[in-house]
Amino acid sequence: MSTKIERLTEELKAHLKAAQAIAAAAEKDGDRDLTDAERGQVQEHFAKAKAAKDALSAAKADEQTKAAIRELGDGIGLDESGSATERGEKAARSGLIVPDQRKSIGEYFTESRQYADLLATAPNGQFAKDMRVQSYPVGFKSLVTGASDTSAGALVESDRRGLLVGPELFYRPLTLRSLVTLGTTTSDQIEYARVTGFTNNAAPVAEATTSAGPTANTTTGALENPAGGGYKPESGFSTVRVTTPVRTIAHWMPATKRALSDAAQVRTLIDNFLEVGLEEELEDQMISGDNTGENFEGLATVSGTQTQTLVADPAGKPAGFGKLLTLRRAKTKVRTVGRAIPNAYVINPGDLESLDEISDNDGRFYFGGPSGSNGTAPLWGLPVIESEAVPAGTAWVGDWRKAILWDREQASVTITDSHADFFVRNLVAILAEMRAAFGVIQPSAFVKVALA
Repeated sequence: MSTKIERLTEELKAHLKAAQAIAAAAEKDGDRDLTDAERGQVQEHFAKAKAAKDALSAAKADEQTKAAIRELGDGIGLDESGSATERGEKAARSGLIVPDQRKSIGEYFTESRQYADLLATAPNGQFAKDMRVQSYPVGFKSLVTGASDTSAGALVESDRRGLLVGPELFYRPLTLRSLVTLGTTTSDQIEYARVTGFTNNAAPVAEATTSAGPTANTTTGALENPAGGGYKPESGFSTVRVTTPVRTIAHWMPATKRALSDAAQVRTLIDNFLEVGLEEELEDQMISGDNTGENFEGLATVSGTQTQTLVADPAGKPAGFGKLLTLRRAKTKVRTVGRAIPNAYVINPGDLESLDEISDNDGRFYFGGPSGSNGTAPLWGLPVIESEAVPAGTAWVGDWRKAILWDREQASVTITDSHADFFVRNLVAILAEMRAAFGVIQPSAFVKVALA
């Protein structure tokens, strides 16, 4: 904290204490009113306290701006003062790293102070078989994927020859996170209001022509509006309070101590296996979590969502044409019954394939076809998200903004040899975990579509 901020803080406290002392003296003296002189003194202290507070806020803002400029300089090499470890400490001083879109989680981990400190414990950067391994966890505020054009920094130059095509064969594209509303939380439990119904009684109303109040019906006892009363109809919505805990998703992978010394290999394991695995399981939980044990309350488990049964193929139309009609009618239900604006379909890859292949007798495709591969063609004016999180034979359409993913800790990475017999086998465990909660604000804004 700068000297100026400390001085302004003390000045603010002094004026507030002085005003409190005057008020306390009046209360002690029989709870009397303030005299004109005392009232003037209090107002003067308040004015000076406000001025000190404004100056303090400005000084703190200046300090934060300067700190941001310094940290930005650290990230792009403007500030080369100090060792690599010291520069890393500047970037990680807040306790969490905020990655930019040029670097992956693995790159930030291998360039972090924690990883540098871990390598510093090994002579010449190589871990001997009798050495213990334990890193501090590295947390991240936001998950970033994608390759970087920069090297791994001072630790080791990037080796781009390893695992060029391997991981992509095992993991599906992750897309569901980009649809829902993203939030953050610092709690272990979320309370929110779920909308379960809405009544819209809006109607034209004539101006009142009498000031008489409502009269009681002699038969039912219910209040009735007198003629010309000008009473407006009442609308409303019903809600229920929902409590959902923050859940932990985690997994780990083994690696050799020799591989641990290679920043490129560590980065590959983190980015292409550990991080992707976390997001894949998160996607499954958001759709199919059964709300038992440590599972999320997924969309398929939430009460109040709508359903759309499969429409039979019309006469003269090719097989599967009814699926297209089914998806269109589900979209209408989101709009008319759910009173929401649908913004995407989420469909299992197998079902999307069957939709793509629907064609007429002349080989013309109704929906996808070769030009609309990978689920990129819009369906009934909405984007299509291909996801194995949706069971085969079903699809979902809805206003995905009415579902929220609260991130408690998006990702943390820890390395240790304190697992089983790893210490004597020259192995380490690389652990990745995240904590999040998921909630559906308006279940009626989603329709489960039967495609089988």
